[in-house]
Order: sequence, then C-alpha cells, then structure tokens
Amino acid sequence: MQGANERFMLPSGEGKSVWLGGLGVDFKIYGEQTAGSLSIVEHPIEPGRLVPPHVHADEDEYSYILQGEIGARIGNQEIGATPGSYVFKPRAIPHTFWNAGSQSAKLIEVISPAGFEKFFDELAEIYAAGGAGGPDQEKIGELAARYNLTFVMEWAPELKAKYNLKLLGE
Repeated sequence: MQGANERFMLPSGEGKSVWLGGLGVDFKIYGEQTAGSLSIVEHPIEPGRLVPPHVHADEDEYSYILQGEIGARIGNQEIGATPGSYVFKPRAIPHTFWNAGSQSAKLIEVISPAGFEKFFDELAEIYAAGGAGGPDQEKIGELAARYNLTFVMEWAPELKAKYNLKLLGE
C-alpha cells in the first residue's frame, strides 16, 4: 500500500467525507501531498443552503461548478454560476456561496495555500458533538480564529430572505 504522499490517483467515490449540516466536504488532495501549495475538496450542497459569510486572511479559493446552480457574493458583487463556471474567492475579501437551485449542487474547491482543509475536519467534529442542539457556536468561533477566518454574519439575514436560504445546520 502506498503512503498518501506517494499516491497519484484517487479513484472516483473514494476519500474521506464529512457533513456540515447541509454542506459536504469530500477530501480529495491534502496539502501534505502538494508540499503545502494547495488542497482540493469537493462540496456537495443541499438546495437552499447558505455557507456562513466569511473572510479568509491566508487563503484564496477557486471553485469549479460541477452540477447545479451556485449563487455567490464576493465583496459587494453577487453572481450566479452554473456547471463549467469558475468562481474566484480571494483572501481578504468577504464571500459566501449557496445552492441557488432546487436540486443538489456540487463544486470543486481548490484552496491555496493548503492547510484550510483541516478546518473542515475540525469543524465536522464540532458539528458531530453538537447533536440535535446544533454545533457549539463558541467552539466554532475559536476554531475560526485559529485559522484566521472571520465570519461576516451581517450578510446572512439579507441573503436568507432574498433567496429563501437556510444557514448550514438550521
């Protein structure tokens, strides 16, 4: 069996997956495999789900839409993206995305530099520990601070109302 750094292919349907209350994270390429230059995850997302608006201090994110219709707000610009579209979410600019359609959507997310994929792993543990009461928001805040991530929740009410969305975990 080859180690993670020696592996050159991940067959379809393989890799670790976690669920974050409406958004999945399917880990495809870890930063350790790329000497920290990038990581790749896939995000399946339920219809009507909004990822909490946020801003990264350290990472850029590049999304490629595989299926469905993804809405996004990056800074003050709102966009709609369909399969085959690319979306760039640069560091230091607040952003969010959501499933704007009535069916499941999926996107590939390239994170550069790598490391932020580990945030999703730790966040999944917080979601799992929360049970029916939902995740512990204080722990999520502490985790976000460790990854230099700041939430921009003042966008959420407007986007939820405008597009009939629910935040992850609601």
